Amino acid sequence: MAAARFICSGFLAILFTFAYASDPSPLQDFCVANSKDNSVIMVNGLSCKDPKMAEASDFFFSGLDIAGNTTGAVGSKVTPVNVAQIPGLNTLGISFARIDYAPGGINPPHTHPRASEILTVIEGNLEVGFITSNPENRLITKILKKGDVFVFPVNLIHYQRNVGHGNVVAIAALSSQNRGVITIANAVFGSNPPIPAAVLSKAFQLDHNVVGYLQTKF
Repeated sequence: MAAARFICSGFLAILFTFAYASDPSPLQDFCVANSKDNSVIMVNGLSCKDPKMAEASDFFFSGLDIAGNTTGAVGSKVTPVNVAQIPGLNTLGISFARIDYAPGGINPPHTHPRASEILTVIEGNLEVGFITSNPENRLITKILKKGDVFVFPVNLIHYQRNVGHGNVVAIAALSSQNRGVITIANAVFGSNPPIPAAVLSKAFQLDHNVVGYLQTKF
């Protein structure tokens, strides 16, 4: 009997742990983020605007019809629509983005620590892929065409690459108001302060001079 009670207590403890591991559901209709308020009372790290003062512009964004500038080094541009652009997204657990890709352009390997992502191609042909966690590190990849949809699980490294001859446009929805982005190359070789070259040399099995060169690029 004592053993049964112990097992039951342990099971309940695990359940409560999972229950408190996720974000709580909103207790009001909305909590429009108020960047002008320095109040110490915040929800999801942002103070709330008086609900009586909320207006349509708090829930609105215009401009996703405008192509992003893809002339940068990686040949892509992400136009985010998160709580920074739409204050009314605060506490709602969703966000949006448009991604433009020049021919040969990539959205380099990166992760979203707080969100899964579902992406659809609006125009063009796009290679997408994500990598499973250790020890398999298996690459799951597919070529998408216009109208295709692909899902990237939360926090897994993923990428996209334009494999066509023209521009590509994709739209992504994410399961967080502020998904977070960790671009792998930038984080590893461009951290501040830098990761010691000795660590990176051993981790990537590279000469110190190669590591130094890569660090200058980021």
